[in-house]
Amino acid sequence: MDKLMNTYGTRTLTLVRGEGSRVWDDQGNSYIDAISGIAVCGLGHSHPAVTRALCDQAGTLLHVSNLYNIPPQGQLADRLCEQSGMDKVFFSNSGAEANEAAIKLARKYGHAKGVDSPIILVMENSFHGRTLATLSATGNRKAQEGFAPLVEGFVRLPYNDPEAVRAAAAEHRNIVAVLVEPIQGEGGIRVPTTHYLNQLREICDQNDWLLMLDEIQTGNGRTGRYFAYQHNGIQPDVVTTAKGLGNGVPIGACLARGRAAEIFQPGSHGSTFGGNPLACRAGLAVMETLFNEGLIERAARLGNWLLQQFEETLKNDPKVIDIRGKGLMLGIELDRPCADLVAQARTRELLINVTAGNTVRLLPPFILTDAEAEQLVTGVTELIRDFQ
Repeated sequence: MDKLMNTYGTRTLTLVRGEGSRVWDDQGNSYIDAISGIAVCGLGHSHPAVTRALCDQAGTLLHVSNLYNIPPQGQLADRLCEQSGMDKVFFSNSGAEANEAAIKLARKYGHAKGVDSPIILVMENSFHGRTLATLSATGNRKAQEGFAPLVEGFVRLPYNDPEAVRAAAAEHRNIVAVLVEPIQGEGGIRVPTTHYLNQLREICDQNDWLLMLDEIQTGNGRTGRYFAYQHNGIQPDVVTTAKGLGNGVPIGACLARGRAAEIFQPGSHGSTFGGNPLACRAGLAVMETLFNEGLIERAARLGNWLLQQFEETLKNDPKVIDIRGKGLMLGIELDRPCADLVAQARTRELLINVTAGNTVRLLPPFILTDAEAEQLVTGVTELIRDFQ
């Protein structure tokens, strides 16, 4: 491991196997994976439907270029559009690439309107990826440090503040789009007020802007609907997804509707591996399993139960500032940095994550059993109560 670039710091745990909600290390110890590979493995590990799809496709056709029709790609695009209300899809390999496509799409949209220097409104504490453009859109100075000059064309505003967006409309003539997460994941599981997305939709309509939603972490059933914006009864112009779409197989997608769906033309964008047969078969298996087994509804029910349990068990702990979430996307904010809880959780057979420095982030798989959910509540509650 010493030949790997040190982009992830010191790693002390070696995972070698997974099944269901659990993973095992090289010493034979098992853990409940309460972060699902950071919102990736919604179906858990080694799910038989995904395994069958991958094995079958690997024995049939692993890869051809996008110079040719790829049946699983068209099938997955149809399923995504059916579930999202969008019109067309561009496939990529990751969430960052899906967001890159959205940023390019917004700029091309602006230039078609005669805007020479288009501006995209983005939010404080957001996270959109680590490529140069998505890093520039991200509202995290620590992540941006050392990578200047950043890409121009972004104006940053407070999250969950529609009045700031309205003020920006009066101040900047060249705005063409708003790029926003329905719930900020890396920013600390920040859930906006109920009608925030509806207000953004209204503002975009009034100003002829594109509403672009980054659903990399919130999509694919994690919040209790296939996409989080569906809780609000609106339609974005562009939505990006990745993470849970392939349950561990790298795949991303940029979906668009209406005029936004017609902006890219041959030569506008592309990807060698984007939408290859293997990744798309994985995506199809994931979508079929989510709907056939009622797992999106389970994510909603289980998420509500976990939220209620943590509110009850931690209500008298003075260290806890807030407990928030939607579906199986939960955050417990403490009054102090708590990164040490990650290592401490392993002694209780739990894999958890701390984001924004002081927020325990939980992103368990949808197949988490009731017994495992109870173990998660007990373990995390005891960790926080004992934390000094």
